[in-house]
Amino acid sequence: MEAKEALITEELANFIVTVRYEDFPKEVQHIAKRCIIDGVGVILAGSTEPCAQIVRNYVLSMEGKKESTIIGKGKARVPVHLAALVNGTAGHAMDWDDTALSNTPDRAVLLHPTLPPLVAGLALGEKLRISGRDLLMAFIVGFEVECKIAEAIHPDHWARGFHSSNTCGIFGATGAAAKLMGLSIKQVQSAFGITASMASGLGVNLGTMGKPLHVGRAAENGIVSAQLSALGFEAHPNALEGPRGF
Repeated sequence: MEAKEALITEELANFIVTVRYEDFPKEVQHIAKRCIIDGVGVILAGSTEPCAQIVRNYVLSMEGKKESTIIGKGKARVPVHLAALVNGTAGHAMDWDDTALSNTPDRAVLLHPTLPPLVAGLALGEKLRISGRDLLMAFIVGFEVECKIAEAIHPDHWARGFHSSNTCGIFGATGAAAKLMGLSIKQVQSAFGITASMASGLGVNLGTMGKPLHVGRAAENGIVSAQLSALGFEAHPNALEGPRGF
C-alpha cells in the first residue's frame, strides 16, 4: 500500500511539534542569536517613534493583565498579545530590521523575518517563564516556517500589493507561539487555519505608520491563533494548500 503524502500544513505542523533544539546546526543557532540581538536593538530604537508611542498609549489605555513587558522606557506590562503588538510595531518603525533574501532568481526580498517570531516568543515566553534555550528554539522554528512559506508563494503575491512581512510573518509568530505552548500537530494545523484568515497587510501602506503596524499585528495575531487553538477553537487543517486556502 502506497504511503500517504503529507500535506503542506500538516508537514509544517509536524516540523513545529517534533523538531528539537539539537536538530539545528551550531551555525544556525549562532545566526539566530545575532538576529535576536539585532531585533531587540531595533525595538529599543523604534520604541520612541511616534507610531510606536501611539500604539503603546492605545494598549495602555485598555488596561488588562500584567503578563508581558513592553520593551523600552517605563517597562510597562500588559496582556501577552498586546505586548507583542507594541514591540512588533516598534521594531519595524524605523525599517532597520533584517531582511531575508531569496535564493531563487524570480524573487528579490522575501520579508523582514526576525520580529514576528521574536516578539511573539518574548511576550509569550515571559508569561510562561521559559528558558533562553527554549526561546531560541521557538524563534528558529518560527523563522524557518515563515521563510519557507514566503519562498513558496508566487512573486505576484508582492506585486499585487500584499506585504509579506505580515502575510507570511504571522505564520512565523504562530509557529513560535505553538512551539512554546507545546501544541499538538492537530492544534498547530488549526492555529494555522486561524492564522491564514488573519494574514493581512497591504503595500499601499508602505511609507506610512501602517507598515510597522503590519509586523505588530502579525505577532499579536500569531499568539491569538495559538491561544485559541489551545482552547479548542478549530479551523481548516489544510488552510495553506486547501481549495480557496492561503
